[in-house]
Amino acid sequence: MKKSCAALAALLVCGVASAQSSVTLFGVVDAAVSQVSNKADRVYSLSDLADPSLLLLPGSVKVSRTELRNSGLSSSRLGFRGVEDLGSGLSASFWLEAPITNDDGATGVASFSRRSTVSLSGAFGEVRLGRDNSPGKVMDDTYDPFGNTGIGSSLIYTAYNHGRISNAAQYFLPANLGGVYGNLMYGFAEKARYSPLGYGERDSNAGRYWGGRIGYANGPLDVSLAYGQLDGASSSADVLDLDDRDTKNKILAIGATYDFGVVKLFGEYSQNKIERSLITADYATLAGWSAAQYENKTKGFLVGVTVPVGAGLIRASYGQVKYDVYRSPFLWTWDDQGDPKANKFALGYVHNLSKRTALYATIARVSNKNGANLTVGGPALSSALLAYGGGTYQPKTSTGYEFGLRHSF
Repeated sequence: MKKSCAALAALLVCGVASAQSSVTLFGVVDAAVSQVSNKADRVYSLSDLADPSLLLLPGSVKVSRTELRNSGLSSSRLGFRGVEDLGSGLSASFWLEAPITNDDGATGVASFSRRSTVSLSGAFGEVRLGRDNSPGKVMDDTYDPFGNTGIGSSLIYTAYNHGRISNAAQYFLPANLGGVYGNLMYGFAEKARYSPLGYGERDSNAGRYWGGRIGYANGPLDVSLAYGQLDGASSSADVLDLDDRDTKNKILAIGATYDFGVVKLFGEYSQNKIERSLITADYATLAGWSAAQYENKTKGFLVGVTVPVGAGLIRASYGQVKYDVYRSPFLWTWDDQGDPKANKFALGYVHNLSKRTALYATIARVSNKNGANLTVGGPALSSALLAYGGGTYQPKTSTGYEFGLRHSF
């Protein structure tokens, strides 16, 4: 009898424990027919006069492709998440999310590269460890009417992918701060350190990230600011190299949305400052600094709108990116065009068949100037096309459309 009571008590304890824990399987399967055409126009120069046959080359070249692709409205994925109530207001959770290519079935749960985190939450907020979106990427996703997905996605993201950060530790503010939210992130470089440094050895912070985001959301308004720095690799492992560079990508972004009900407005401004430290004792090489591009900036903005129409949603956005490229004061050429820049217009419609299933269509166009080479996707303009037949071609436009079906579960 005692054994029976003990067994029953154990079952009851297990039942209570399982009731306090949950594991969820979730995902998105999204497929679309897509067509993209990327075009480059002929650039003429005085050197063409030395070879008159170059004048017979076509005025433009292009590459295009029609395909069945995934992730037109939402990124296709498969994931597992779970939470356990630890009592006293504490909870532990995990999140494992993998990208999938449902158009060809080639990529399944091979890696959880979208997100792989474990967390501890309470009244203090949340501590999260593992691979996750950077604060800059969260900004791009939040303040783009297209959710930064498909051919309509933000030109800012295309220009300098904020991306995801591995080996990261994060802290999130608690949710009861009157609309104020934010988080801090630190990504470990995980590089070996040498002491003392020997010849051919160099300490490096390549891969290290630190940054954060702070915002305020209340009613129809959501506004936030994010900053992050990602350290890049040096050009040489030789500590005595006189032409050695370390890079720092410093990204600042501010964005906002305001929902009027009948229309929702989106806006984002972002800047990526790339700094390279240059060590040289040979002043005769100063003219070569133009190729080194000691310091560059990429600035971009996006404005957009969504309009609900019955069971559907109209989406539209306009974005622009400009590259402020460092040029050596010691080197100038007559054909200097100025800084590269590009703009993008996107228009789309989503028709919800249910809360989980939707049909959608999107068109988008990118216009490049002064050597910028941004596209809506599709096949790249290879170096062979940009030097077709010995002539010089420069990326001009990228146009595409897609229509598809998305189902989430």
